[in-house]
Amino acid sequence: MASRSPFRWMTRWVDWFEERGVYVPGEESRAVDPMRDFGWLIVAWVSGLAIFILFFAIAV
Repeated sequence: MASRSPFRWMTRWVDWFEERGVYVPGEESRAVDPMRDFGWLIVAWVSGLAIFILFFAIAV
């Protein structure tokens, strides 16, 4: 049942974002790639938005 954990789903989703590019420390000349640089932030924001919507859907 470990594969049905929401945390595991989020971790796999973040890994998907990070696999699209590899961060190299000190590499300042490249353009910012939101999918690579902010993968955790994107997943946290979308997850928070989903919880917010579900909260109000259940409250009604």
